[in-house]
Amino acid sequence: MTRSQINQTIKDAEAFVESFRFALPPFARWTPEQWQGKGRECDGIRAARLGWDVTDFGFGSFSGVGLVLFTLRNGLPNAAPGEKNYAEKLLISREDQICPTHYHHRKTEDIINRGGGILSMRLHNSAEDGSLCHSDVTISRDGVSVTVAAGTEIELSPGESVTLTPGLYHSFWAKRDCGAVLIGEVSQTNDDEEDNRFLDDVGRFPEIEEDEPPYRLLCREYPV
Repeated sequence: MTRSQINQTIKDAEAFVESFRFALPPFARWTPEQWQGKGRECDGIRAARLGWDVTDFGFGSFSGVGLVLFTLRNGLPNAAPGEKNYAEKLLISREDQICPTHYHHRKTEDIINRGGGILSMRLHNSAEDGSLCHSDVTISRDGVSVTVAAGTEIELSPGESVTLTPGLYHSFWAKRDCGAVLIGEVSQTNDDEEDNRFLDDVGRFPEIEEDEPPYRLLCREYPV
């Protein structure tokens, strides 16, 4: 991805989130210049990788395969008793923009349609070797247990949610002609390095072509 594309994507995301009157934390709007003046007091943001994350998953076609994420809060892997062991994110999915099929080894998460269009999602159980399993899938939709056939596409309208358990393959996108979706994620601690299993070989973080200065730093770019 080019830096200019990432910059515009974040500007669009800021406006989209604001349209729902959802207030992001102060560090969401810190400039790269402001980050240069931040010291050890901000290590909690750095270590938990809070903040902006824009990815095309290495496909090079952000409009077709991609996601915007903002991590609001997150613990650290292997948190000790009494330490933060949960995470919360905002995600933005555009129409037909797919988040590739993946599951989590340890993380249970609630995916919530916070507003906008219709969130479509495809579900499969995973086999021991990591392949797709074609058995029926049982999920919880807002506390109601539902069983669907493997590969079923479910739809979440604004306000609706689904609980995804470890080992449950899922992909999702904003349904065509219904508008972009503001997605909430509430989960156990997020660990993008060790806890994600993608069905296909993808790159979780994009390579960036620096064609202009950054508007906001991504969560992996903070100066130490």
